[in-house]
Amino acid sequence: MSAVPQQELPRPGGFPEIRYKRYIPKVGPSGLVLFSGITLMCSLGLYRTGQGNLERRELEREKVWSRIHLVPLLQAEADRDTHRREVAAKEREAEIMKDVKGWKTGDSVYNSERYTPKTFVVVP
Repeated sequence: MSAVPQQELPRPGGFPEIRYKRYIPKVGPSGLVLFSGITLMCSLGLYRTGQGNLERRELEREKVWSRIHLVPLLQAEADRDTHRREVAAKEREAEIMKDVKGWKTGDSVYNSERYTPKTFVVVP
């Protein structure tokens, strides 16, 4: 051994590389493709929502107009039912009060000439 220190040198061909970084492989679509896809999906969703709103609005308008046109028919049915009930009530009153002298069937119990519909309760 000699007294002069010798410097250590790398071996021939060098040392192998030390891996200190994460090598993550690029997998999947790029950010631009993802952003474009999301934008397209949102645009399509908003378009379909708008079309659905138009359809819903048209159905609501149709329902309102059908109800408007049905009101006279329903009112006529209610008037016929009211008349039938009033006639039946007068007949029942006449049958019940036939033995009472001076009783006028169908007279109003109110001191007014104004028409007031009969109040009745339908019990099933």
